Amino acid sequence: MEQNEFWSWDLITLPLIMRYVLNLIAMLILVRFIYFRTYRKSNFISSFFLFNTIIFFVAFMLNKVEMTTGAAFGLFAVFSILRYRTDGISTKDMTYLFLSIAIGLLTSVSKGSLVEIAAIDFVILILTYLLENNFIVQREMTKVIQYDNINFIKPEHHNELIAKLTDRTGLDINRIVINDIDFIKESCAVTVYYIEKNN
Repeated sequence: MEQNEFWSWDLITLPLIMRYVLNLIAMLILVRFIYFRTYRKSNFISSFFLFNTIIFFVAFMLNKVEMTTGAAFGLFAVFSILRYRTDGISTKDMTYLFLSIAIGLLTSVSKGSLVEIAAIDFVILILTYLLENNFIVQREMTKVIQYDNINFIKPEHHNELIAKLTDRTGLDINRIVINDIDFIKESCAVTVYYIEKNN
């Protein structure tokens, strides 16, 4: 019986299984132990895994027909420009979406050994972890607060205002910017810049 040229059991081989297991382990670490631990958001977790799995298998199958590296990254570009229309996605969430796609692509089409692929995934995960946990650079966050006392909006009272806002919010505030001032309601909008503490 003549074997179909497009399909054969050779497509489901040990390398495919091992590559996908490696990809899945990297994704679990990225999503569960870095993304979710840092942001406590589950909205996009299923999307991260689905995009990763789709790009992994599509790239792996296309690689069977001698897909070049350029074509692989062209595929990455097509997926990476996708944006959700029904729900806003932040820059940080989009970054993790890109990481999910990149891990799936690198793990599926890389010509290196499993050890080399694992090393690349390890570097990506370690760098992400270090950046997210303030080991390389401290993350300065912003928050807009409505403050009900305009007596401290003068520049000479900024230090005192920072102390009051720090006491009220519990945030480690570095600096502030006075935005809108409402003299009728005697309130103002204050943008506070603070260092996010590790959990």
